[in-house]
Amino acid sequence: MENQEVYKILTINPGAITTKISIYYNEDSIISEEIHHTPEETGIFDKVIDQLDFRYEVLDKLLKKNSIDMTSFDAVVGRGAPLRPMEGGTYRINRKMVDDAANRPMTEHPSLLGPVLAYEIEKKYNVPSYIVDPVCVDEMKAVARITGLPKIMRTALFHALNQRAVAHIYANSIGKKYNDLNLIMVHLGSGISLATHEKGRIVDVSSPNHCGPFSPTRAGELPTEPLVDLCYSSGMTKEKMKKMISREGGLIAHLGTGDCRKIEARVASGDEKSTLILQAMAYNIAKCIGGLATVFKGNLDAVVLTGSLAYFKVLVDWIRERISFLGEVVVMPGEDEMGAMARGALRVLRGKEDVKNYD
Repeated sequence: MENQEVYKILTINPGAITTKISIYYNEDSIISEEIHHTPEETGIFDKVIDQLDFRYEVLDKLLKKNSIDMTSFDAVVGRGAPLRPMEGGTYRINRKMVDDAANRPMTEHPSLLGPVLAYEIEKKYNVPSYIVDPVCVDEMKAVARITGLPKIMRTALFHALNQRAVAHIYANSIGKKYNDLNLIMVHLGSGISLATHEKGRIVDVSSPNHCGPFSPTRAGELPTEPLVDLCYSSGMTKEKMKKMISREGGLIAHLGTGDCRKIEARVASGDEKSTLILQAMAYNIAKCIGGLATVFKGNLDAVVLTGSLAYFKVLVDWIRERISFLGEVVVMPGEDEMGAMARGALRVLRGKEDVKNYD
């Protein structure tokens, strides 16, 4: 058997309070580092992009600490940012992408630093830089975008990176190609997103901040008239409302915590309120899966549950018992963002997938 060519890839994932890097030789992680930042370090900046110099200094120290010679690398991959809507895939980072991340993001998020940091590495070391399946992947069909108000259209902003990565892994595990399958991918995390993957395209999405089931931190879909009344209630502002539905909703609002480990322990001890609320979240997730199943008109290969909450058996069992009639239900817990970024670059480097241009 011929020796497989070894590609060296650096992945960079800036989070709200962390900066993570990993070194991959093909699919194998050789080095992983994570630096935690204090609120005093990140809180002094008005905008995410203002952290660039600070984050690059952290990144540079990590590279030097591990004696990493970037000139020998084949690719550097930054976490995909909330840019303009785009098709899924692996994109070369260019000046236009960096400019959009700095000046025209869809929303403020630490991942905006991902493509900018990777591009800085490219400029310094002449290593090709990429992003893979950013949160703004939008391949929705026109019919899926329409709502009852012409001024409001449904858009996609979801866990595209983990969903598509796990979908590829599942397809490989059964000896098939991702582009040949119809899948409902369910990312269960602090935010919960669901999407229909139709023969390699994500044609409908339940975005965690906009619709669908409530989650540990998000309020999910809400009755519209009471929501409007709440918006106009005394002392309520636009900022307070957004915080309430995107960071202080769901399990936190009902139970005072979004930590499913604590909630599962309460359920095991017989706590009736915790049991009811967690059952309600499972019910809402299952109902959303059932709705998305109609997209395939019965031609569904599998429902795949992934994300950190897929480790919680009681939650998964409650979802499964409501959706098992749809067919195969697969549980693939956890998320591997760093590995997903590396594998996206590998597909391009090995010629299995065309690189896409951001223009």
